[in-house]
Amino acid sequence: MNTPLSHATGCGCDSRSFMVAMGAGMGTLAFQPTLAKSAASNPQSKEPAAVWAAFLFPPSETLRKPGQWWSWPGNDFDAEGRQKQYTNALRGIAEKLHITLEFTDPPISGEPSADQFINRVKQAQPHGVLLIPLFNGHFDLLDRILAAVSPEAEPSIPAIVFCCLGVHHGSIVKYQRKGVHYIQSLDNMDAVEYGLKMIQARKFMAAARIISVAGTEDGQEAIVPFWGTTVRTVSLRRFEDEVQKTEITPEVEKLARDFKKNAKKILEPADPEILQAARVHFANQRILESEQGDAVMMDCLRRGELMPCMSFMTLRDAGIAAGCENDLGPTLTLMLVQQLFNRPGFQHNPCYETELNHYFASHCTSASKLFGIDQPREKYLLRNYGHTNDPTCCPQVLWREGEEITMARCIPEAEPQMLLYSGKVVKSHDMPPVGGCRTNVEITINEWDDACQVKGHHNVLFYGNHTRPLKQFCRLYGIRIVI
Repeated sequence: MNTPLSHATGCGCDSRSFMVAMGAGMGTLAFQPTLAKSAASNPQSKEPAAVWAAFLFPPSETLRKPGQWWSWPGNDFDAEGRQKQYTNALRGIAEKLHITLEFTDPPISGEPSADQFINRVKQAQPHGVLLIPLFNGHFDLLDRILAAVSPEAEPSIPAIVFCCLGVHHGSIVKYQRKGVHYIQSLDNMDAVEYGLKMIQARKFMAAARIISVAGTEDGQEAIVPFWGTTVRTVSLRRFEDEVQKTEITPEVEKLARDFKKNAKKILEPADPEILQAARVHFANQRILESEQGDAVMMDCLRRGELMPCMSFMTLRDAGIAAGCENDLGPTLTLMLVQQLFNRPGFQHNPCYETELNHYFASHCTSASKLFGIDQPREKYLLRNYGHTNDPTCCPQVLWREGEEITMARCIPEAEPQMLLYSGKVVKSHDMPPVGGCRTNVEITINEWDDACQVKGHHNVLFYGNHTRPLKQFCRLYGIRIVI
């Protein structure tokens, strides 16, 4: 199911150096970057992201005197009323997203107040700023603030700029750059919410901890370049011990019954294998809780009856990223996609249908709540693991024909990249006659005339065409898009 590390991404990235950073005891990892060693836990707290918000406009009364020139948006535009409207909406968004939003009052209306805001932001170092200009004549102040707190060079505090349609005229190309997410739309608070969600997601990634179940050592830690995410090791022996000491409690029995009840059909696995899959899940849960993990990845191949496929489906359906084969890139991708879009995904091996010009994704686990963790699950079959004769249980999730999809993969180097594609589901095949892994999805690809040009191994597939908002996230944080 895995490929040689030097061919894992298809984009010429070297992947062997992670073993040196983490120690040979960590086990085999598929395409990992060099990680900076961490002597202690990730120092970043998991408190809410902090965003500072400021409106930019002069008091309307000063522009309505005889002989004054209001310019865009025009002298019948109620800037103070719009400020109140937006402030109320933003407070609701902040509560929904669980972020801290601090408003600057009164509005910025000249260089002294702009400089005061700049100095306060530089001192406080919030996770982002939200700037709302309501007067075309104050875009020089906007530029002044962006140049000071959100330059393209590091360090930079990301800035969301929300400009109501008709407030500003002229080119906005200079705002389409790293460090700035520029929105120009009529009262579009959904767009502003996504802008704030990008800041929230980036903060989460930097504060998060991935538990790597692999190798022979417990407690080794390292920090992922750029992302800041902590990776902490848990040995395979400890995982095995956790499974062995998992008693068959009513909770374990209920999960096994739920696996069966929710399945469209049960093929190979019998009750003992299904019960064992539930025990594995409770062992994974205890490891995550004891290690204060936000996500997990495992050297899961050839684990026999301890295969975590059903557990990984269950974790992803609960909004917790679970990466197969201890592969860091897709684990980060699952985390990011969950934070931005509430969509769990499908890490997979690539294959190509040359005669129909389609891409074929295949692996032995997938999320089932593909429309979101608060939405109904897709149909699945209970199968055995596709590459061993050991007694096992894993899901074959049936992806819905015609659904739009996005496929992405974070490439976690010091200069980060992201593979990014879109398309539609053609079908999920019966297995047999198709080969591969249990869950499989045949899809079209929009970005290439020849689907065989798609790069990457262990890319992550998820419902919906989210390429544009992912590109916006990548531009804001300086991640290079690769197709």
